[in-house]
Amino acid sequence: MKEVKVGLLGCGTVGTGVAKLLIDHKDLISRRVGVHLKLKWVADIDIERDRGIQFEDGVLITDAQRVVADPEIDIVIEMIGGEGVAKDLILKGIENGKHVITANKALLAGQGNALFKAAAEKGVDLAFEAAVGGCMPIIKALRESLVGNHIKSMTGILNGTCNYILTKITDDGSPYDVALAEAQARGYAEANPTLDVEGLDTAHKIAILTALAYGMEINLKDVYIEGISKITPLDIEFAGQFGYRIKLLAISKNKDDSIEARVHPTMIPFDNLLSNVNGTVNAIMLSGDAVGEIMLYGRGAGMMPTASSVISDAVDIARNLLSGTAGRVPSLSYQRDQIRAIPVTPIEKISTHYYFRFSALDRPGVLSKISGVLGNHGISIQSVQQKGRKTNGAVPVVMVTHMAKEADVQKALSEISALEVVGDRPVLIRIEDDKLD
Repeated sequence: MKEVKVGLLGCGTVGTGVAKLLIDHKDLISRRVGVHLKLKWVADIDIERDRGIQFEDGVLITDAQRVVADPEIDIVIEMIGGEGVAKDLILKGIENGKHVITANKALLAGQGNALFKAAAEKGVDLAFEAAVGGCMPIIKALRESLVGNHIKSMTGILNGTCNYILTKITDDGSPYDVALAEAQARGYAEANPTLDVEGLDTAHKIAILTALAYGMEINLKDVYIEGISKITPLDIEFAGQFGYRIKLLAISKNKDDSIEARVHPTMIPFDNLLSNVNGTVNAIMLSGDAVGEIMLYGRGAGMMPTASSVISDAVDIARNLLSGTAGRVPSLSYQRDQIRAIPVTPIEKISTHYYFRFSALDRPGVLSKISGVLGNHGISIQSVQQKGRKTNGAVPVVMVTHMAKEADVQKALSEISALEVVGDRPVLIRIEDDKLD
């Protein structure tokens, strides 16, 4: 049986999973593909640590350059991460005619356009199923299964750390700091959780998916990003009273001549399937003009789920090699000469529904003052509640609006913040609910 030789760069958590599947499932993969995926090299700075895998003698090395330079290597799998040495090694592999697989969403979101251009010019594949959604086959769905559709929108929970924290706040009433500490104790959050909790990781993923869905260049810099660190049990409680749960959502909408691409805490109705996606699980809903709505759901991170997606890419490339082809499926779903720069709508220009919470002094006329400012900016209130325990003479006033423009909302909240009868900065959470008018 023909061999396809593989070089693995980085043998941390996911890299170990990749090696384990290539070794433990080699017969299964061979029967399905018709070639043997041979793990020739595994390069890592630590080759002494016990990974629970029995490697053949000499497979583990510390010299990554040797892997990308080896003329026998057909596929390079980059599991190092980051945007420094990983980028250099990927480009060197491409230059040497290697097909490359990566799960490096930060690198692809920030510098992917140049990498995909280099791969296309060299006639090799750059595959990245594991970069978004762990084991969910969202890349393959967009590039292959849904090619007959105009994708209208994508809405997803794409970070398990944030979803776990919000689930803990919702189910247990835990403050954000307590829920984060538990996520860290369980290994779901890093010691420095900024990339996850401030929405950056989710933004990397939706930037990639937006490019695939609409035939545009990857554009991370214009994605609006807001994290979950200011979400409180009180807002989650009020959301429930209005019939909503709060999730960190990646939202992408096709407006024909422009795109919405944003990441922020969002209230969604109880009957929205995403509202019941809890813990560390990821999910994404896509709307296409032919298929309607579909949803993918699964573990978004972890050794074996992510490794499974890496192996999927390796098998696709091996099948291409077996038939003597490359670039059969365009990396970014569209032919390169059809990819264009589509503007991303600034957050100030979007219109949606909003939840506000004000800390208002318990005095007559306060509600009318707040409502007056909102009305002056064309913001119409759909429902309002004024309840809860008084704190320092103030009570929470919560509102849900009709459709309003973000720029108008921000101006109104700035004015309301300056009112003597309002303490603290008002809380704003956007709402995605098709049933609201």
